[in-house]
Amino acid sequence: MDPEQIPLRDLHLPQAVGWWPLAPGWWILIAFAFAGLLYLAYKQFLKWRWNAARRIALSELARLRREYEQGADALALAKELSELLRRSMLAYAPRAEVAGLTGDRWLEWLDRGLEERPFTEGPGRKIESLPYVRPESVDNEADCAGMIEAVRKRLKTPLAEDLA
Repeated sequence: MDPEQIPLRDLHLPQAVGWWPLAPGWWILIAFAFAGLLYLAYKQFLKWRWNAARRIALSELARLRREYEQGADALALAKELSELLRRSMLAYAPRAEVAGLTGDRWLEWLDRGLEERPFTEGPGRKIESLPYVRPESVDNEADCAGMIEAVRKRLKTPLAEDLA
C-alpha cells in the first residue's frame, strides 16, 4: 500500500475538563457556606429587632434635646427624660424588677453596668427629683446637658442581661 494513500490523521487530545458541572463536594461546600450566611443574617436580624426599642429611645432623646435647645424648660425636659428612661428600661428588663423602683433604688438600678455613676453621683440624679419641684424654685443649676448625656449613656449601654 502506498503511504500517501493511507488515511492518517493528527493526534487529537481530549477536551480540557470544564468547571461546570461542579463536583458534588463543591455543592456541599456551597450549601454549608450558604447556610452559614443565612444563620449570620438571621442572628443579625434578631439583634437588630432586639435593639428596636433602643433605636426608638435614642431618636426620642434626640428630639427632646432639640426641643430643649429651642427653648423648652428644664422641668419638662426632666419629666420627659424620666418617662423615656422608664419606658425604655421596661423594654429590656423584667417589669417586676423595674416598674416598682423609685428614688435612690431606681437611680442605682440605672447605674448598673455603666463605667461611671451618672445617676447616683452625677447630673442624672436630678432626673428623679426635678420633675416634682415647683417651677418658681428651679434655678439654673439643673445641668440639662449632663442629664441628656447620662440618659444617652444608659440607652447606648446594654444591660448585663442583654449581653447573654
